[in-house]
Amino acid sequence: MATGNGQSQQPISNLEYDFVTVLHNKAEAVKAYDVYIKDAQEANSQPCVELFQKLRQSDVEQAQEIRNHLQQVMQHGKM
Repeated sequence: MATGNGQSQQPISNLEYDFVTVLHNKAEAVKAYDVYIKDAQEANSQPCVELFQKLRQSDVEQAQEIRNHLQQVMQHGKM
């Protein structure tokens, strides 16, 4: 429901919710990669360790970008 000024009466906008959800999913993925890296180390598979580390780093970087977008959306309502 929108008020007279066009603002929603929802606690957060759909866009904020979307970014929070994506950020949560990235955080869960980073946490999972820690387990996968350990498993690969225990299997003495350095190529797998390196791939999981690369994938983890990519998700960390994406999470940082998502946080930046979320902050902008929360401050301005959009990008």
